Amino acid sequence: MWDHGRAMSNQHAYRADLRIDVDALRHNVGVLAGRAGASGARTMVIVKSDGYGHGALTVARAALQAGADQLGVASLGEALQLREGGITAPVLCWLFTEADEFGPAVAADIELSASSQSTLERIVAAAAAQDRVARVHLKIDTGLARSGCPAELWPALVEAAAKAEADGRIRVEAVWSHLACADEPGHPSIDRQAERFQRAHEQARAAGLDPIRHLANSAAVLTRPDLHFELVRPGIAAYGLDPVPQAGDHDLRPAMTFRSSVSLTKRVPAGESVSYGHSWTASEATNLALVPVGYADGVPRSLSGRMDVWLAGKRRPVRGRVCMDQLVVDCGDDEVVEGDEVIVFGSGDRGEPTAAEWADELGTIHYEIVTGMYRPRVTRTVVDSEAGTP
Repeated sequence: MWDHGRAMSNQHAYRADLRIDVDALRHNVGVLAGRAGASGARTMVIVKSDGYGHGALTVARAALQAGADQLGVASLGEALQLREGGITAPVLCWLFTEADEFGPAVAADIELSASSQSTLERIVAAAAAQDRVARVHLKIDTGLARSGCPAELWPALVEAAAKAEADGRIRVEAVWSHLACADEPGHPSIDRQAERFQRAHEQARAAGLDPIRHLANSAAVLTRPDLHFELVRPGIAAYGLDPVPQAGDHDLRPAMTFRSSVSLTKRVPAGESVSYGHSWTASEATNLALVPVGYADGVPRSLSGRMDVWLAGKRRPVRGRVCMDQLVVDCGDDEVVEGDEVIVFGSGDRGEPTAAEWADELGTIHYEIVTGMYRPRVTRTVVDSEAGTP
């Protein structure tokens, strides 16, 4: 029988809460920056998508404290949010629409990526209007076929960038690209992309530019030190989720825990069915615990009948279908009480389910799990031992 002295009577009974462990974030960035530093590279931590669901400002501050040199985001809004939050470190932004205005970003000293001459021209125009020098990273498509300049258009782009730099409108900080299969160590595309990247950098230098290089994402930071160059760009690994677990233990600590609490308990007899569709029926009398989270809070309905939670010191199965607002946990003959903490997923240190486990069960990646967890009804609690938050 579980010791009720450990119940949550002296804690807040969460409906749905993301606990963000800042100590874990700092630890992870320290590990990654240490690997980069051993290669002579600096570290850019990616905090797009609201810090992969962890809170962009929280992650940005922790990353810079732990040794990151700069930050990266996808959208202009994300970049400006960092500046408004007091972040003064270099910030790179790379994904734009035709409606985006570059002026505020140039004024805020946001570094901007250009994959085409048209984007470069817009950046140059914004720099002229602001009477500032825009900092630019030129992106080459080396084989992902997503953003990035095609190889056949690259010479014209670097020539245009060299002219704009000579005119005093931009400073080309870097040439960069992104790996398609770095999470599959040994995949032949990695070396092929690296070769294309090196050629693109040589062409940029031949045009009179002097940019640094950045190519390595989280997986390459962990497995390809030869591709660290002058700067690396870890993303998911900073959050403690390993993109290459098959390559060994990389000493990463998941920073997000999704927790709730028991809102109701009841005992049901054998033969009683649970939740919509009666997809599960008790074979014997059992204690059930109702947890007030569901698919509207980020628990996939497709995990119905194949997920556990951590409750009262052990893993326990969720029975029946996950509903919009609630799920039901089978506690057997163990007694739980209203207010008891429920870990829906966490670090796994105690044996609780993890975001990676959800991803494996769903046939997806843990990136999708954590970035999709911050919802309107889900609170976010930051825990930081250095700041004195419990």
